[in-house]
Amino acid sequence: MWLPSLAIIAGLAVLAWSADRFVLGAAGLARTLGVTPLLIGLTVVAFGTSAPEIIISVLASLQGSPALAVGNAIGSNIANIGLVLGVAALIAPLTVASTILRRELPILLVVTVLGLLLLADGVLGVRDGLVLLAGLLILTVWLVRQGITQNDETNPLAVEVEQSLPPGLTLSRAIFWLLLGLVLLLLSSRTLVWGAVEIAQTLGVSELVIGLTIVAIGTSLPELAASVAAALKGENDLAIGNIVGSNLFNLLCVLAIPGILAPAAVENEVLLRDYPLMLGLTLLLFILALTRGRKDGQIRRWQGALLLSLFAGYLVLLGWMAVS
Repeated sequence: MWLPSLAIIAGLAVLAWSADRFVLGAAGLARTLGVTPLLIGLTVVAFGTSAPEIIISVLASLQGSPALAVGNAIGSNIANIGLVLGVAALIAPLTVASTILRRELPILLVVTVLGLLLLADGVLGVRDGLVLLAGLLILTVWLVRQGITQNDETNPLAVEVEQSLPPGLTLSRAIFWLLLGLVLLLLSSRTLVWGAVEIAQTLGVSELVIGLTIVAIGTSLPELAASVAAALKGENDLAIGNIVGSNLFNLLCVLAIPGILAPAAVENEVLLRDYPLMLGLTLLLFILALTRGRKDGQIRRWQGALLLSLFAGYLVLLGWMAVS
């Protein structure tokens, strides 16, 4: 079992680095072509940080492991809120100031409920996948319109994205990092999926659990790095925006892929355990980030600790259920 374990460790390491290079190249290319910082943050960065989940979902579906893809999509959203935002809020309290983020959060909640309704019949099929992709198209059009019509100079998210973009990145270097990141993403994702499936078969653990844990945490590493870096710099909207955008793409794109490429029944645990937790965490994020009061929409340190504790408890539950 040492070879699959090595494949997972190497795959995760290369995946995290290549995802960062991919986002760097994509953002640099977009900036070079004259795309505004706000539009880059709303589309390029959000899509780029979900690239590992998208590629793994495609590969797992094509290899006949749709449960791994479903677990990756749902588990990544759980990890993004519980682990990533929990750690970021422990570093520094996160305040939502951007009006666009305040509009995105209700959309994320609605999309999460929509996903539950589509899966309620116990099947993730082609129709469900097409509905989710249609939602992705609508969301992308809306984000592009927001990025074009909003004033970059007064929007806090735009200012933070502008500060995070690498200075002096030429067109040739941006294309180089974009292509290198994409190639390494493909190779590391394929390695990770192979190792995950092999370990699941060897240990007798379901591919769903592997997708919810090892793969989901691994594909959330780019979001973790980006949000922690943003929190350290005081870029609160960027820290939260990375998570909200990534979770939207995970639901509307990553979850749609197995429905289209490998339609299959959804395991009962997804409907009774995993999806309700994801919905609950999304609702909690909505309440914390949009609560009006003296400290408007602030995720404080103790609330970050709460999110992290919930995520840790979920991992313990998964481990206990897998053993029993």
